[in-house]
Amino acid sequence: MTTVNYPSPVTVNGYSCKNCTDVDEAKQHIDPAHPKDGPYGVDAKSQPPSPSDPKTQTPAVTFGGALAGVSQAASTAAQPSATQQGQRLNVFA
Repeated sequence: MTTVNYPSPVTVNGYSCKNCTDVDEAKQHIDPAHPKDGPYGVDAKSQPPSPSDPKTQTPAVTFGGALAGVSQAASTAAQPSATQQGQRLNVFA
């Protein structure tokens, strides 16, 4: 069986498909890039970490100098909590 690649990829169930075989796999929720992982990737032996996983995220800003010792927890503790902030509203301002 020969498959011919499409002129431009199509997206099926969130998967980029280049030909009709990829489309058939994507309709069954199988990633065409990793078909041996099975539907929804349940058979994957080792999955690469997701970029949205908080464990793999790195800080957007790294401070140096006098601010190098400041941790993320210390900077969030200095801000008022959501319950304290915005409890009053001045409608006459």
